[in-house]
Amino acid sequence: MELVVFVLAAAMILVGGLGVVLRSHPVHAALSLILTLFGVAVMFVSQQAHFLAAVQVIVYAGAIVVLFLFVIMLLGVDRTEDLKTEPFKVQRPLAVIVGLGVVGLVTAAVVTSRDVVATRGAGIIEPAMTDPDSNIRQLSRSVFGDYVVAFEVTSVLLVVAVVGTVLLTRKVKPTSKESQ
Repeated sequence: MELVVFVLAAAMILVGGLGVVLRSHPVHAALSLILTLFGVAVMFVSQQAHFLAAVQVIVYAGAIVVLFLFVIMLLGVDRTEDLKTEPFKVQRPLAVIVGLGVVGLVTAAVVTSRDVVATRGAGIIEPAMTDPDSNIRQLSRSVFGDYVVAFEVTSVLLVVAVVGTVLLTRKVKPTSKESQ
């Protein structure tokens, strides 16, 4: 049964990920992203990480994708852009360089982690859980204690992004002086 759940969730993730990349309509790409996020939530449930699955659905599939859809609708998906004209000539070569750098970093991380696993042992030893809520308490202490500044800065950045999007897409009505 675990294999069936894994295969179905992996198929959801792969189909959704391909849909995000290959769909030309932004709303359809966002809906494919929701499929991917639900597949990841199913993977979390299969690994007995119910809290992470709930966070995945509520925060990412719920709030973040709704924010994406809000920005997509606000920017207007009915406009077609001319892809032949590039406002920044250096953008594509820079994207290729950054992409190759990311591939190099991921490759180096995989090679390095293979050596670490070989020297430290076969896997992670799970601690004995006497209190089932201890993980959630530890996570909340970490997020709202050690990382509260980063948490609040992220929330401010999201609000600034939404306000900036609204201001950038707002249509300015001509005043009486401009129409004369």
